[in-house]
Amino acid sequence: MFDPSKSSTYRTLPYSSTTCKLVQDTTKDGDNCEYTISYGDGSQSQGDLSEEILTLDSTNGSSIQFPRTVIGCGRRNTVSYEGMGSGVVGLGRGPVSLISQLGSSIRGKFSYCLASTSNTSSRLNFGDAALVSGKGTVSTPIFSRGAVFYYLSLEAFSVGNKRIEFGSSSSESDGEGNIIIDSGTTLTLLPDDVYSKLESVVAHEVKLKRVKDPSNQLSLCFESSFHDLKAPVIMAHFRGADVKLNAVNTFVEMEERVVCLAFMSSKLTIFGNLAQINLLVGYDLEKKRVSFKPTHCTNQ
Repeated sequence: MFDPSKSSTYRTLPYSSTTCKLVQDTTKDGDNCEYTISYGDGSQSQGDLSEEILTLDSTNGSSIQFPRTVIGCGRRNTVSYEGMGSGVVGLGRGPVSLISQLGSSIRGKFSYCLASTSNTSSRLNFGDAALVSGKGTVSTPIFSRGAVFYYLSLEAFSVGNKRIEFGSSSSESDGEGNIIIDSGTTLTLLPDDVYSKLESVVAHEVKLKRVKDPSNQLSLCFESSFHDLKAPVIMAHFRGADVKLNAVNTFVEMEERVVCLAFMSSKLTIFGNLAQINLLVGYDLEKKRVSFKPTHCTNQ
């Protein structure tokens, strides 16, 4: 956990600063710029907009420093699912996201590999080290539908021989940029009609006793340990890229012997981070594409 009182290079930004004006939801706290940011899964952070030296390891073993990196020092944080994380890194298109601040030094490239266990660190690469290629790699275009998020085109899901189309009734009429890919949102959020059809197909495939989610958040849950769950493979069909989703991507253990489908009906449409576990996910903003490669991320 970051303790700003122990840093000689940390400083809060004033409310009158240009940087404060770039952040959408800010208020004045004394002279300081206080931010509030909310995420698609209901997580929220509130605290001081600040500057600090960011130090990253490089592939040659040395360290690279980025002075005066803008960070949010959160004092009041709520998360939708408890975990080992101590914060959220902004990888979007926003003016003060980490990607925007690193700028030309990474040539528009970054990648991450999200591990399936909370006691293992996940890997985040920038620049040439973020290239995703080789056997099993598939790529899909990024569409410009806004200034902050990365939009992909999801054409359908399939479970066995059942295909659930992502039709125009639940997305943009041309199908371009109908879902956000987000590493900061836990669940995958879908329009009502798509979620309802997917839930129905999965419920038919899983031959286990249905139970209620103890948190009352998820609607399709079964009595089982995660280890004993025989979940069907779900394929996500993006434009030009079919991505295989295994049980670790599609189910979450809510408590002992209660596992739930990690998808939710929502007005927002987001491909969340559980769905991206054990995938090397690479972004090339110059070529405007996202690449996926099945990878055992705990070994990275």
